[in-house]
Amino acid sequence: MDLLKLNRAAWNKEVQSGNPWTRPVSPEVIAEARHGRWSLLLTPTKPVPAHWYPPLPGAKVLCLASGGGQQGPVLAAAGADVTVLDNSPAQLAQDQLVAEREGLAIRLELGDMRDLSRFGDETFDLVFHPVSNCFVDDVLPVWRECFRVLKRGGALLAGFVNPLLYIFDIKEWDDHGRLVVRHSIPFSDLRDLPAEEIRRRIENCKTVEFGHTLEDQIGGQIAAGFVITGFYEDTSGGDLLDSYISTFIATKAVKL
Repeated sequence: MDLLKLNRAAWNKEVQSGNPWTRPVSPEVIAEARHGRWSLLLTPTKPVPAHWYPPLPGAKVLCLASGGGQQGPVLAAAGADVTVLDNSPAQLAQDQLVAEREGLAIRLELGDMRDLSRFGDETFDLVFHPVSNCFVDDVLPVWRECFRVLKRGGALLAGFVNPLLYIFDIKEWDDHGRLVVRHSIPFSDLRDLPAEEIRRRIENCKTVEFGHTLEDQIGGQIAAGFVITGFYEDTSGGDLLDSYISTFIATKAVKL
């Protein structure tokens, strides 16, 4: 099973259906960013603290698994030298749309977030990596590659899912609004869902997801060489767990 191909097709379809993470920013947002007024999301609702960013004019930024015409164009309008790498051609097309509409220079790269071999060591000042590593089966290569391509003193800003989200039966959640504990962590759609459910997801072009342990998400960054200097939690903005616990996490990790 080609996981990269499956999730590429799924996200191409998400663009067609208008998923909020695929909608290009407006000309007004770009105009504000050009005047230094902007903010971005790593997680569903809470803006990244302004002090987490380096000075952007001239900074080399990699938006990792971050297509969709949102983060990359805003950072470019704020003065950064931006490269966007994403697994979905349709998502990259959204960045191209904004770049052409606004006269922005953005490099677009189709690829796997786990393999940044096309970039040299210590290339970037900032890696911006919003929630997306739930679509790969192993996050440790992501952290190692981010560490390698960052310059000394550079920062990785990452958003990811609290694995608690994946312990529940998704059908009970979606069909009946019930929180029924069903799975253990680490979680894999391919391993933990019934074969018939996997078949339906593939036929309907749905994403294949993985619930990674916090040891891999946070400990993995530390093992790669990073120092965690920032942390916050966020809700989904409206799901069943929001009144009980935040289900998303953001970290700032620095290559000292």
